[in-house]
This record gives sequence, C-alpha cells and structure tokens, in this order.
Amino acid sequence: MKLMFTPHLFHLLLLCATQTLGVRIQSASEVSIEGVIQTELERTVSLLCLSDSSSETEPDEELVWLRNGVMVSLMEENKKSPSRVCVTPVIQEDDGATFTCHLSSNASNSASVTLNVTYHPPLMGLEELVVEEESVLVLQCDILANPQVSSVVWTVNGSTVDLLASGFMLTNDGVTSQLIANSVVKSLHKGNYSCLTYSPLYGEQRKLFSVTVTDKVIKFPLMPIIAGVVVVCLTAILAVASRWSKITKCCK
Repeated sequence: MKLMFTPHLFHLLLLCATQTLGVRIQSASEVSIEGVIQTELERTVSLLCLSDSSSETEPDEELVWLRNGVMVSLMEENKKSPSRVCVTPVIQEDDGATFTCHLSSNASNSASVTLNVTYHPPLMGLEELVVEEESVLVLQCDILANPQVSSVVWTVNGSTVDLLASGFMLTNDGVTSQLIANSVVKSLHKGNYSCLTYSPLYGEQRKLFSVTVTDKVIKFPLMPIIAGVVVVCLTAILAVASRWSKITKCCK
C-alpha cells in the first residue's frame, strides 16, 4: 500500500463516515452504509478529512491520520484541514483496514472508514506436472477471495473426480484446495485436471493441470557403492604396505 497526497480536490463528494463533532471523512470512491468503502484490487481510494468550522475547533487545528491504529506520516502542508490520504493501488492486505482521522488536541473527536476490498481467486493458466509411479502427487488451487467462493469442484478428463475410486484425498482450508494422491498409479492418475470455483460476485474461475505419469526409476545406490570402493582400496593399500618388506627382499 502506498500513501499519496493529491494536490487538488478530486470530486470528493460522498460522505462515507458517521460524522462526529468537528471531524468528518469524505471519499470519491463508491461507498456503502456505516462508513464502509467498497473497492477492488488495483483501484485507488482517496480520503479527505475535514474539520467542521462551525464547531468549537480552531481553524488551524492539526489533524492526525491512523491506519489500523498506527499513525500515518503526513507532510506538513497536509496536516491542516482539508487533509488528504490516497491508498494506491489497493491490495489484499487493505481489506478490512480502518482509516481514522482525529484532531491532534482531542483524539476522541474523530471519524473512521473501513475498506472492503473485493477480489476473485487467482485461478488461471495451465500447470504441467510430470510424476513417477508410486510417488506423491499434489494439485493445488489458491481459492482465497472476497466474498469467499461458494464452491470448489475438481474434475479429471471432464468428469468430477471420484475420490474413492482414484485414491485421491481432498483438503480445503478456505485459502487453498488440494487434491492429493499418496501413491501415483499411471492408469488412475494420468490425465487433464481442472479446479473450478464459483463466486457469487465474480462467477466461475478455473485452473488447469496436465499430469503425466512416468515409470518408476530404480535409484542407483551411488553413495554405498562409493563407500565400499573406498574401503576396498584402503584395505588393499594397507595389505601391500604390511608386506612391502617381504616383497622388496624377493626382488633383490
């Protein structure tokens, strides 16, 4: 998240927070009720804090901005009403972030807005996997979204995956959905898979997988063989060294 300060008033027309004595926040963004700003990823949210000149506040009273209770650093010329903060581009971590503006002399004289950032699960493209028989196969989809997806369906070659028949295990923690086979069998697990999610706001999103299963390769036990060769060589050297004197006498 970047914090920027716009030099001109950007059509800040919509009141997007409950007005308290002396301080209010306005925004040009689409606004829902009760001080919640509805926005999307990569958008820009501009906020303007105003002190009410009709209240008992001093006209040159400084304003303070907070993001989730942490003070936002402001330029000197941006500390007086109207004070501006710009969130650009909006990212996932901004979802649920609360921005508060209050008088520097009276923190109770404040107004707040909260961002509701909507986004779909990042599902797209084709992932190609090559696995050996009897190895572990893991297919994973990132399904984190706001609002949450209402369903996740896994298919193989156009048909819904039969977990019992194919030996797959399915997990879903609301962030990722995984299709796992602990021991791959070529006849069961080779094929084209898809992870299909449905969101009430964004509709269907899909990711594709192409799984190729190869024959199991017998691993050559290289390290034990190297160790054995070293032992044999050392034994031979010691044996020759122990009989060296007898060998030299025979050669005279």
